[in-house]
Amino acid sequence: MRAVSRFLLPVLSRTDEAVQITLYAVGRIRGSGWNELVEDYVGRIRHYSRCEVIELKDDAELVRRWPNDDVNVALEVNGESHTSQQFAAVLTRWASQGKGRIAIIIGGAEGIPKQCSQQADFRLSLSSMTLPHRLARVLILEQLYRALTILKGEPYAREL
Repeated sequence: MRAVSRFLLPVLSRTDEAVQITLYAVGRIRGSGWNELVEDYVGRIRHYSRCEVIELKDDAELVRRWPNDDVNVALEVNGESHTSQQFAAVLTRWASQGKGRIAIIIGGAEGIPKQCSQQADFRLSLSSMTLPHRLARVLILEQLYRALTILKGEPYAREL
C-alpha cells in the first residue's frame, strides 16, 4: 500500500488543491451533537483536500443539482463494500478521474431516486444494514478521513 500511497498523495494533498470532495445529503441533521461531529470530520478532511457538505431539501433538489461533472458516488445498501484500506485505494482512483471532483450522495428517506442511482458512476455501501441518515453522514466522513490518513501514512489509521 505504501507504493500506492506515494503515488496518490500529491493528488489528495492540501498543497495541490486539485481534489474537491462534496457530500450531498437530502435532509437536515437533527439532534444534538450530530452537526458537531460532521463539522469535526469536515475540518479534519480539509487538512488533505477541499471538502464541503451540501444539504438538499428533497429528492427533487437532488435531481436538479446532480453534479454531472463530478465522479458521482451513490451511498446505497446494495453498493460495493470495502475495507478501509481498499476504500483508500478506491478514493485515490476516483480522485484521479475527470476534473478531480468527487460527489458522495446520500439520499432521503426513500434512498436515492432511481434516475440518480442509474447516473451514478459508483455505488458504495457502508453496511448491508439500513442506517439512519445522520449516522451514514458521520460514518462516510469518518471513513474519508481514515482513508486520507492511510494514504498519508499517519497514525490515526491503525491498519498501517
